[in-house]
Amino acid sequence: MPFIGNTPDVNFTSFAKQDLTGVTGSPAKRGYTLSHAVANANEIEVFVNNVRQEPTESYTVNGTGLTMTGDVETSDDFYIIYLGKAIQTTVPPDGSVSTAKIASSAVDLTSKVTGVLPVANGGSGMSEFVADQWRKTTDTSGALEPITDLERVDTTGQGTIGTAMSVSSGIFTFPATGIYLVRATFAHANNSTSSRFVAGKIQLTTDNSSYSPVAETYNQLSYVSSTTYSQSSTESLVNVTDTSNVKVKFHVNPVASNTVTRGLSTANYTHFTFIRLGA
Repeated sequence: MPFIGNTPDVNFTSFAKQDLTGVTGSPAKRGYTLSHAVANANEIEVFVNNVRQEPTESYTVNGTGLTMTGDVETSDDFYIIYLGKAIQTTVPPDGSVSTAKIASSAVDLTSKVTGVLPVANGGSGMSEFVADQWRKTTDTSGALEPITDLERVDTTGQGTIGTAMSVSSGIFTFPATGIYLVRATFAHANNSTSSRFVAGKIQLTTDNSSYSPVAETYNQLSYVSSTTYSQSSTESLVNVTDTSNVKVKFHVNPVASNTVTRGLSTANYTHFTFIRLGA
């Protein structure tokens, strides 16, 4: 017959009955197992000798556990009628809830979602975002292969995201595999009366042994009447497939030994940035 309102999402089913057997002379035996889990005591009718028992007073339930507050003998006619099952108050099967059934803003990403969040359109997830920055701490003349006077940027208002890079003797080790953007910025000074060229390089190894330049930048410092300053940057994407073998270091190769590569412990002159873009 027709009805007013939305079409019901579930259908009614027949009431289910379960027969149970008490225990003669064993008052401690008051716990029984239900064949269907229920949410509370009001979802079942319990009968002993055809007398309905009062929910929460004569019995309690917890999932499939039924606890009687009084003794039930083996000679008693002891049975249950499931009310909740008739209107299908069951937990939905795994994978049965579609996207359309979830209301907008219903999921709290802070407390309800954990683990790796997927990239849009089904791409690979990223377990950790990394953003780290290091700088040269002193002025140094001549070639630097590699730069070793380094510190993590810790000026107030600056910081690191995720697990940071580690460095030993100027060689940087990545905290996790993935695709990284490595950016090097070199600051130089020249007080010679002639022009000077200086090269800054990102050196990469994939076998923890031999290094080769993957990005370079060149500066020409032309002397005018006083010290000339210059700064330039270069960058490269690095595919870190093995954190024990893939590493980077930074070189400076000036034409003249009196060319200075600048560094400071309170500001970024010559500095290096590492950002993990994805897995």
